[in-house]
Amino acid sequence: MNHQSQLLINLSLLLSKPTGITVYANNVFPYLKSLEPTLLASQQYQDFNTYLVPNNLTPEQGTRGHLNRLIWTQFKLPKIYHKLQANLLFSPVPEAPLYSKCRSVVMVHDLIPLRFPKKTSPLTPYFKYYIPQVLKQAEHIICNSQATAKDIVDIFNIPAQKITPILLAYDQEHFKPLEVKEDALNLPYFLYLGRHDPHKNVDRIVEAFANLKKNKNYQLWLAGPTDKRYTPKLIEQAEELGIDKQLKILDYVEYEQLPILLNQALALVFPSLWEGFGFPVLEAMGCGTPVITSNISSLPEVAGDAALLINPYNLEEITAAMEKIATDDEMRSHLKRLGLQQAKKFSWQNTGEQTLDVLKQFVS
Repeated sequence: MNHQSQLLINLSLLLSKPTGITVYANNVFPYLKSLEPTLLASQQYQDFNTYLVPNNLTPEQGTRGHLNRLIWTQFKLPKIYHKLQANLLFSPVPEAPLYSKCRSVVMVHDLIPLRFPKKTSPLTPYFKYYIPQVLKQAEHIICNSQATAKDIVDIFNIPAQKITPILLAYDQEHFKPLEVKEDALNLPYFLYLGRHDPHKNVDRIVEAFANLKKNKNYQLWLAGPTDKRYTPKLIEQAEELGIDKQLKILDYVEYEQLPILLNQALALVFPSLWEGFGFPVLEAMGCGTPVITSNISSLPEVAGDAALLINPYNLEEITAAMEKIATDDEMRSHLKRLGLQQAKKFSWQNTGEQTLDVLKQFVS
């Protein structure tokens, strides 16, 4: 194969435990094969030219990994770019060498660290100073929703015509309705899927659940990585509200287990204060699980009219939606039907082909 690829695809930050960004990158790059790209990755990929890069550039190595990657991006990547005679870099995150001759198209997932800044987080300066520079010098920007595109325009003053929103997708073979046996050991449960960061609004889910009329008949399961900064507060909150016996904290759930967890749930409760896209909503709808989610950010773009949309700042609305799903069988089967239809509109093939169309315009 020709090793002087015009296009480099930066896969240096892929994780072994896939989060949203890894899922996105892994699903999109196969659709870019016709451009004969070279992948910058820490392992070989069949049928692709791969240029091997160090394997310590990911969030799995914590802050150190991020730092390694930023240094590598700034100082090593331009050399690789010139050595391989590339003329475009595609990055699944908004990272590219600054002040170099590398042309880039980058992907922005969300600007949450700017909407919800944490005083000591290294992400705040990264989003404040580094990312705007990357976006200014990029040839073009791809993002995952109209909501994120609007944020890029509003926060960074980037012209809208430089941005193409391309909705993401989910694994339709994996997340689908399953024949679920009633588990006699468990009470029916509401499920939350995701991290415990404050902008995910988990404390309001806990309180809304405590306000359910017959909450002793139900459980609330929180699936997703626990966090020593936030999880203990949620446990304490559940104790104070007297629902600690009904709260089940599952920590990180293996990918294989997610469809079972979603299929058995009464509903996914996902009242996040902001999402760039919101994979759990789509995965739940794909399983035919009713969804309660926010009426702000990208979540209405994903859910359409197939979910109960609530104001995530309004406790009563969250409780009322849970109450409705718990007590109204017809509502549940209605949401199941609508959710399955809505989920069908999202495929990685669409996402991949639209991404290919954008990149074709910039690879010369």
